[in-house]
Amino acid sequence: MDNSFLHSKKILLVDDEPDLLNMVSAILKDDGFQDITAVSTVREGLAAVRCGRPDLAVLDVMLPDGDGFSLLQELRQESEQLQLSF
Repeated sequence: MDNSFLHSKKILLVDDEPDLLNMVSAILKDDGFQDITAVSTVREGLAAVRCGRPDLAVLDVMLPDGDGFSLLQELRQESEQLQLSF
């Protein structure tokens, strides 16, 4: 099965642990994904969604300025306004 269409998808990673962000980014890049945005706060995550409109978001639960659950709610609200789906 040809999954190469997946490699063009935009991925947003939100985690406050730099080593984890680097590791996950490296794994995704090794698998052929190119458009990966890695940020460490809720605020940066929201800004990245507004600028880049990712196809997939991987969220940490505990972040320095909030939590992944609240961020997900905000992303869903943004997606309704921008007509995205999360």
